[in-house]
Amino acid sequence: MTESLRAHAPLLDSYLIYLEQSKHPFTIPGHKQNASHLDPGLGLVVDHDVPLYGGLDEIKLTKGVLIQAQALAATLWSADWARFSTGGSTHANQALVLALGKPGDKVAISRTSHRSLLSALVLAGLEPLWLYPEIDPVTGVPTGIPISELHRAMKENPIAVLLTEPGYLGTLSDLPVLIGAAHEKNIPVIIDAAWGGHFGFHPALPAHPLQLGADAFVTSIHKALPGYSASALAVAKTDRLNAVRLDQTFETTHTTSPAGAPLASIDAVRALLETRGTELINDLLNRVQSFQALLVSEFGTAIVLKPSDFEEGRFDPTKIVLRLNTIGADGVKTEKELIALGLPVEMADHDTIVLLATIADTDEGFAALAGGLIPILKNQVNKPRPSATSLSWKIAPTIAISMRDAFFASSEIVDAKSAVGRISADLIAPYPPGVAVIAPGEIITEEIMQGLLKAKADGVRIAYASDATLSTFRVTA
Repeated sequence: MTESLRAHAPLLDSYLIYLEQSKHPFTIPGHKQNASHLDPGLGLVVDHDVPLYGGLDEIKLTKGVLIQAQALAATLWSADWARFSTGGSTHANQALVLALGKPGDKVAISRTSHRSLLSALVLAGLEPLWLYPEIDPVTGVPTGIPISELHRAMKENPIAVLLTEPGYLGTLSDLPVLIGAAHEKNIPVIIDAAWGGHFGFHPALPAHPLQLGADAFVTSIHKALPGYSASALAVAKTDRLNAVRLDQTFETTHTTSPAGAPLASIDAVRALLETRGTELINDLLNRVQSFQALLVSEFGTAIVLKPSDFEEGRFDPTKIVLRLNTIGADGVKTEKELIALGLPVEMADHDTIVLLATIADTDEGFAALAGGLIPILKNQVNKPRPSATSLSWKIAPTIAISMRDAFFASSEIVDAKSAVGRISADLIAPYPPGVAVIAPGEIITEEIMQGLLKAKADGVRIAYASDATLSTFRVTA
């Protein structure tokens, strides 16, 4: 299959050609694809590392293979502009945000956005108009941004709308309605679709953002798709966005020494979706549905989130979200037992486990998962607990100063008790999903403090805080 795929993917072909040839390069990278004679372990890691410059292409980029590959991606996703990032969706998100406006401009943005978008606002000096999701009362899951939230924010004349779709738990807003409302005022809509790279390639899946009318989106090629870690794609239509500025901000924030393997993987995944996407996603859907049916037969219908739990087209049917509270089980305990069996999961908290399934999974992998998970859960079945909404989804912040001002302000470290009522200098988020509970410039309330401490006590990793133990907090001085 590799031989046929490389014929459709110029970067993949260039990567393989380089490895097939005998070379003695006198260029970077310094390992020269020859570090194994220095140390076998080091060689195992770096000897297949091929750069873009002097690797996939000549030093002067005379072959133009990256331009060719990006043009193929733009065509597949019906875009005017496409760029490949080796810095993940974080870099691609920040590049798009930096292209939008000038410091002081306002943007309407989902409060459930990933840290990368909030960091981008600091870099660009843009001010957020927070959009809060609706929460499903039965499952406690955020179901998307209602149109009323966007209408409220548009009264303050934002220059753009930034949405995160799908959310970490697989739900989507009513995007055609939101995009239509923004476009009535000629406001561009940019989507962080990090978890939706497979959208648009099977009739049972939601359409991808450009098919729904969005102006740009970013997706991770290494999350829902089988690409190299930290590989990402940014695509855009340029009737409301400036292509020259997009180029400028993308290159300004990207490495000048991009690794070839992530680039080649983006190109290869694009070719894979183009040639076999529907077939492979169909196989994935069948595996996911069979696995979920097995769990339902053992533990009842409430244990999994299903497309039928939401409005049509507003849930990713490949997403496996287990609601362990419905059987009285503990997600963090289950995660530890699964890790011991060689079955790590994407996310776990007290009530929920998220299992990431992709087109790279196999029947054997799903069988191993079922064989490990079902006995673990059977040993934990207890009295069901009510659904609880994660702290990341329900906090409405109290803003004291702008994120940018807080980021650059003098700060000090205080104990947790003294931090309540102070202005946070840190962004703090349970991870995954990396959604901020508190951002720079916001007041640390008692609710936020107790919620973070409880999440940590439940075994959830607390990310980005200056003190991950939460014994102390960094606040503005």
